[in-house]
Amino acid sequence: MGMRIGVLGGGSWGSVIASMLAEKGEEVLIWCREPEVAASINGKHENDIFLPGIALHPTLVATADPEEAVAGRDVVVVATPAQHMRGVLSKVSYRFLRGSQLVIASKGIENGTLKLMHQVAEECVLESMHHNIFILSGPTFARELGQKMPSAAVVAGLHPDGAQFIQQLFALPYFRVYRSPDVIGVQVGGAIKNVIAIGVGIIEGMKLGRNSQSALMTRAIAEMTRLAVKIGANPFTISGLSGLGDLILTCTGELSRNRQVGIRIGRGEKLSDILGGMTMVAEGVPTSISAYQLAQKHEVPMPIVESVYRVLHEGMSAKEAIAPLMSRSLKEEIYGYGE
Repeated sequence: MGMRIGVLGGGSWGSVIASMLAEKGEEVLIWCREPEVAASINGKHENDIFLPGIALHPTLVATADPEEAVAGRDVVVVATPAQHMRGVLSKVSYRFLRGSQLVIASKGIENGTLKLMHQVAEECVLESMHHNIFILSGPTFARELGQKMPSAAVVAGLHPDGAQFIQQLFALPYFRVYRSPDVIGVQVGGAIKNVIAIGVGIIEGMKLGRNSQSALMTRAIAEMTRLAVKIGANPFTISGLSGLGDLILTCTGELSRNRQVGIRIGRGEKLSDILGGMTMVAEGVPTSISAYQLAQKHEVPMPIVESVYRVLHEGMSAKEAIAPLMSRSLKEEIYGYGE
């Protein structure tokens, strides 16, 4: 066997990541919060709750004990919902090896603290591990990767040699991995695109046509770039896989949970009813709160994010949200980057 790798999170994304690493000959143990998911992976080599119909690698082993999943592991991958990451890491980080690599595959901005995922991780692990924290992000539906459809992503990290190591670790014939030093920009793209996908879904649910969807996605790139630059990112990162690439996928793909939430809201359903019937998390719902508050904190204009936030959390109707977006003062198309 190869390296010892632990994966935290037995949802669809965590299961596929774990299976891909096992396919490469690594010794992979995945923690599943639900014991029945662990039993399904161990007994059927399939996650029949979160990823039914997708065969997982037969050497992949699952556990219901998060500490077991990370103890003595060379690499730990975090694929939990973003709002749960701090709680999980806080409980198990004392079991990490001092030299282990931490790869964050969760996308979001923490509610309350408004911290990106790598900042949350830094508060949960030893300071000596901070240079070993990496971000994996990009346009990747778990089901399509599980079917070995050609896909691409980017790994971001401040340690060049470490980023190259993680890049090679995850690369497969059907999964091309790029690398970037822009930890902030990669995360902003991966987080905000979920919020925008809800907005695009709302437009689709209201049957307002493709023009409006295209306009919303394009203007969202401007909003994402303004925020990313304001908090220290390279603006060009938002044009890459973790920004534009992930935005296109999540806003247009049938497998996008965030888009589906938006469609149902656009058709008049209540958010509480929608979320109550979902087995998996739509990250854009909680992230919309953090994204809106982060924009307010840094005085970054993000009218689309603000509109989605008000529809989801302040009771504004989808119809009411459109007029303010269309009646804003007329501007040059490109403005505000880096100011």
